[in-house]
Amino acid sequence: MKKTMVGEERIIVTALGQDRVGIVAGISAVLAEHNANIIELTSSEMGGSFVMVMLIDISKANLKMADLQNVLKQKGEELGVQVIAQHEDVFRYMHRI
Repeated sequence: MKKTMVGEERIIVTALGQDRVGIVAGISAVLAEHNANIIELTSSEMGGSFVMVMLIDISKANLKMADLQNVLKQKGEELGVQVIAQHEDVFRYMHRI
């Protein structure tokens, strides 16, 4: 299990859908606009779908988590992908093996 740095509050942002230009840029722009820092990012094509997973530090974000979740979801709808943001602990609990 990774240790977080003091003061970090981390979320996992996932995006899934048809690959197209601008998905990473669009979601990254939303995060930057709200002072959320991308710690790690991975993306690939799986079974014909675009898949992206981002680890984000929101400790200095200018939105509450629920509001950031809504903004990211709306941006995903604009981009034609499903975007889900979850607290890191919730994501890891739901995806444990």
